[in-house]
This record gives sequence, structure tokens and C-alpha cells, in this order.
Amino acid sequence: MGDTLALMKAQNFDAILLDLDGTLVDTLGDFVLALNGMFADVFAHPSLRTFPGPAPQIQTQEVTLMVGKGSEHLVQQALRWAQTNTPDLHDLDLLALNPLALTRYQAHYAHTNGLKATLYPGVQAGLEHCHVAGLPLVCLTNKPERFARELLAKMNCLAYFKKVIGGDTYEHKKPHPLPLIKACEFLNTQPQRTLMVGDSVNDVQAARAAQCPVVLVNYGYNHGLPAESAGADRVIDSLEELI
Repeated sequence: MGDTLALMKAQNFDAILLDLDGTLVDTLGDFVLALNGMFADVFAHPSLRTFPGPAPQIQTQEVTLMVGKGSEHLVQQALRWAQTNTPDLHDLDLLALNPLALTRYQAHYAHTNGLKATLYPGVQAGLEHCHVAGLPLVCLTNKPERFARELLAKMNCLAYFKKVIGGDTYEHKKPHPLPLIKACEFLNTQPQRTLMVGDSVNDVQAARAAQCPVVLVNYGYNHGLPAESAGADRVIDSLEELI
């Protein structure tokens, strides 16, 4: 076990790929604001004019279970939650409004991105160490690329990264290995020498398929499940443990 932990240090790799939401930044508050704005718009749609009550308000504990697979998945899961948990919807089908909901969510998120977000403890120190050591970093997230760049800039972290890969940068997102493969090609590194650091089983599945070693943080989202259950090479409490 000690040998494995020693090997999972930053200096033993040629580059590091870092997930964003739940790994570098706690963004749940931003998601909650955007989703509730989306619900207000969706429930104002003419097809819901017979609905007698106010739009539902989703909370952090529900959103935690939905984050990690991109905006499309988040919106669809939020609509399913509202369909199940909103009284008096009767036969009204919220999922039929998915295209509208996604558009409105993205519009709201453009305003809420970074409003309530905070860096996790140890992130700044971990990024700074990699920078000083000359270790190239790529941010690899399922968040749309423009939102990822904006968020990193607001967190004063964008300059640490050689490249930002979002969920819409290529035709596939995590857990598909393509973004990791493209990142290794950009960095000119071998997957076996390129560490993926994330917070969920999506990161593990993508890393395994791309043949990258993978470490998870234990404070992220992982769809509400313990990070230890995802099958990573190591689980850490802070990015500082990679130093």
C-alpha cells in the first residue's frame, strides 16, 4: 500500500489532467441557482398553464446526485426530479420541454457561473506546486468549455492550465476516453505517464479506458456515493497530498 501511495505523487508523472466541478471548485450553489431559474421559466410555458402551484425549488442535496455527466444530463435529471416530486402535475410531461429547459438553464448558468463557487482547500497550493515544478496541467471537465474557462478565470486559476477541455470540445465527453486521449496528444505524453485527478466514477471509467492512472478526491460529488467505491488507484483528502 505504501509503495502505491508513493507512486501516486505528482513528480512521478509527466502531466496531470484535472476535473473541475467537485475536484477543484465547489459549484453546487451555482447549479442550484441556474436550475431554479430554469424551473421558473419552464413552468411559465403555455403547456403548463393548468398547473396551479409555483415552480419547484430544487435544493443542494438533490443536485449533488445529478452533477458530473454534463449539462444535458443535469437538466434531464432535474426535470425527472421535478416530475416526480411536484404535486398536481397530473399528466403534464415535463420531459417534453427538455429542449426549452436546456436552453433556459444555459442562459441562467451564464449569469450564475462562479457566483457562489469556491475553491476547495488545498487546490491553490496543489496547482501552484505543479506550476513551480513545470508540470503541465489540463483541465478536463464535462462542463461546457466556455463556462469552464470563465469559472477558472473567476477563481484565478486559468493561467495554471495549458489547455481546457470541456464537455462540448469533442464529440464525446467523460466517461468516454476521447477527451483524455486528445489531452495526451496535445501534451505529447503517454497515457500511462499522465495522471487523471477527479471526483467521480466517470473520471475512473474514462481514465481506465484511456489507460491513464487515476486518483479521486473524497470531498466531491460522485453522484452521492463514496469516492472509495469508484475503483481509483488512490483516494485523497486534498490535492496537497499529491505534492
